[in-house]
Amino acid sequence: QVQLVESGGGLVQAGGSLRLSCAASGRLFNINSMTWYRQAPGKQRELVAFITSGGSTYYEDSVKGRFSISRDSTKNTVYLQMNNLKPEDTAVYYCNVKGIYGRLYDYWGQGTQVTVSS
Repeated sequence: QVQLVESGGGLVQAGGSLRLSCAASGRLFNINSMTWYRQAPGKQRELVAFITSGGSTYYEDSVKGRFSISRDSTKNTVYLQMNNLKPEDTAVYYCNVKGIYGRLYDYWGQGTQVTVSS
């Protein structure tokens, strides 16, 4: 059974930084993408950034230049470095991993709260 465990959330002042981590507890093979989503109160979940197995990255426009996604394939861990945080970044952040190993798989973490005070 694979579990994704997120950490690194917390309360930070505007302009500050946080680094989120998401580690898979079980073995994951043939990962296609590792993605960070977020959901603010009263809003739909939105994609923040993803990284593919080939190392390509994508960022949602509002975080470009401030957030950086990276991964450690040996540890099946994905990171999200968040700099120059803004109050509008306040949300629960979720990691997601998709791949194919005999069948498609799609795992989610439990979420970690990020709160940015003004």
